[in-house]
Amino acid sequence: MSRASFCLRSAPRRQKTDSLCALCASAVKRLFCMNESPDTREPVGLIAGGGQFPLKIALAARKRGSRVVAVAHHGETDPSLADSVDEIVWIKLGQLGHLIRSLKKRGVRQAVMAGTITKKRMFENILPDLKGLKVMSKLAVFHDDDILRAVASELSREGIEIVGSAGYVPELLAPAGCLTRRKPSKAEEEEIRFGWSIAKELGRLDIGQCVVVRKRTVLALEAIEGTDQTILRGGKLAGEKAVVVKVSKPNQDMRFDVPSVGLDTVKVMAQVKASVLAVEAGKTLLFDRPEMISYADKQGISITSL
Repeated sequence: MSRASFCLRSAPRRQKTDSLCALCASAVKRLFCMNESPDTREPVGLIAGGGQFPLKIALAARKRGSRVVAVAHHGETDPSLADSVDEIVWIKLGQLGHLIRSLKKRGVRQAVMAGTITKKRMFENILPDLKGLKVMSKLAVFHDDDILRAVASELSREGIEIVGSAGYVPELLAPAGCLTRRKPSKAEEEEIRFGWSIAKELGRLDIGQCVVVRKRTVLALEAIEGTDQTILRGGKLAGEKAVVVKVSKPNQDMRFDVPSVGLDTVKVMAQVKASVLAVEAGKTLLFDRPEMISYADKQGISITSL
C-alpha cells in the first residue's frame, strides 16, 4: 500500500470525526440555550443627553429591577453610561426615526428623557433623518418645550410613553427652606421676589429658566447659552452680590427639561462673587447636594429653596 493511497483513505475519516464533533458541540449549545432563562425584566428606555443625570436614572431603574435600554447621543452622552445599562445604541442629534426603531425593536413601551443637549448644536451639523425632518417641519418655533413635546407625541404614536425622570430619583428634588448656614438678608429676599417674577415670565415664554439680578435690576436672562454663561454674564455686570434665581416654567412638564443646579453652578457663582442662589422647591433637581452646600458655605453663598 502506497503512502499516497493511505492518505487518500484517511481523509474521509477525519472529516467524519470533525463533523461528529461539530454536531456534538451544536447539541450541547442547544441544551444550554434551552436551560437559560429569558430576560423577562420590563425594559425601560433611556433617551440620554449629557451630564450625570442619565447615569443616575440608569442606576435607579436597574435598582427597581428594570432592564435599561439607552439611546445615547454622539458628542453629548458620557460613554461611561454603557457600563450602567443593559443595552446602548448611539445616534446623532435629529435621528428620531433611528431612536424609535431602536426602542421598539427592544420592546420598550416607556422611556425617560434625561440629560442635556447643547442648544447651539441646533445650528451645527445637525442631520435629521426622515422622521426627524417630519417633526421639525411641523414646528412653528424651535423652543425647548415645543421640540420636546413634539418628540414625545411622535413616540406616543409609536406606542412609547415618555414618563417623568424625577419619579426615579425623588431624592434629588430640592426640599423647601434654606439649605446653607447663611440665610438671605431682607434686601436679598426682596431681590429674590423681584427676580422670581421675571424668571417665571421668561419661562412662560419658553426662553429660559434663570435670571440674574441686583438692586432690582435685571442683569442677565438665560437664553440659548445656558445657566452657567448667564450667571457669568450677569455676575460680571453686577461686580459682586448678584442674586441668581432659577425656577420651573409656569406650566412645567416634569417629563423633561426640569431645572437643575449643582456644585458647578455654585462654583460659577463664586467666580463672579454672587451671593444668593434661589430655586423652586419640589421642581428643581439638586446634583452633588452635600458638596454643593459645603462649597457654598465656604464661599458665603446662600442657597434657598422656595
